Amino acid sequence: MNRKSSVLRQISPATNGQGVEATFEDGHVSFFPTEAFINRTTAQTQENRAGFAPVKTWSAGVSNHPPTVNYVDVKTGPGMADLMRLIREYGFAFIDQMPATPEASEDLLRSIGPIRDTHYGAFYDFTSDLSSKDTAYTAEALEPHTDNTYFTEPAGLQALHMLSHTGGSGGESSLVDGFAAAEQLYRQDPKAYEILSTTGVHAHASGNDGVNIQPSQAIPTLVHDKTLGVLQQVRWNNADRGGVATPFEDLKDWYDAAAQFDGILSDLKNQYWFQLQPGKMLRKIIPLCHAYDIGIADMRKVFDNWRVLHGRAAFTGKRRMCGGYSE
Repeated sequence: MNRKSSVLRQISPATNGQGVEATFEDGHVSFFPTEAFINRTTAQTQENRAGFAPVKTWSAGVSNHPPTVNYVDVKTGPGMADLMRLIREYGFAFIDQMPATPEASEDLLRSIGPIRDTHYGAFYDFTSDLSSKDTAYTAEALEPHTDNTYFTEPAGLQALHMLSHTGGSGGESSLVDGFAAAEQLYRQDPKAYEILSTTGVHAHASGNDGVNIQPSQAIPTLVHDKTLGVLQQVRWNNADRGGVATPFEDLKDWYDAAAQFDGILSDLKNQYWFQLQPGKMLRKIIPLCHAYDIGIADMRKVFDNWRVLHGRAAFTGKRRMCGGYSE
């Protein structure tokens, strides 16, 4: 940052048909071509931030064509670019035909980017034994949610790979497009959308000894780019939610809005259900910036934790899962 005393206060601009020529008080002359201003307009900035692929919202019908790439292609061919494009477009992708081992899963995750170390560790390999006091470590059903709402900056990417499921059944996974749900809420009740976009919500993680995590401030459920005004992040986890930062007289309005949003997320028409299998990874991710204007050896998933909510049905038996967070 420049010191106040070093900031030049007198600038004499002049146009010459090619751009703007600025003469500073010390006699220095700088030239800024017209293209430099065009590339910094709000519309162009939004286009640049949107990335190389448009967002494609979806509902339960995505089950007819779930975005999928082949493990070998990701590791040795053009599949990595395809994976990034599909995650950008849909918010999630499956990586097919990969080895059903934690080593292969961790190697693949690290090939995409650094693994984020949290109170769960870095790369995790777990069963439903409550080794961590978290609902993910149980066999209970989980409603659609995003992870890390108790962090000021939730992890952008999450990968999950079911390595085995023995002695039982159930545990189907679900995904919901949070951007599509938010758009539906806006069409249904713009005031409810505004409330969830402007009212901060506290969150916390405190189940394990020595762990008590809260974000630095109350943050709205629907987070928007402050410059462009477009939806950038959905933060929704009933299990981790704390108090709502709003006056008591406005509290009912927030809960009414939240109930509407929860109803949309719970609508089966908006939920994509599938069964994870060893060898097929699911991944959901947020790229550096994204925004939205209003057989056995077969499955691993990757998904965008700022956009796509995930859940599961209850199950019996023993499941072994692995995965991790990344940015």
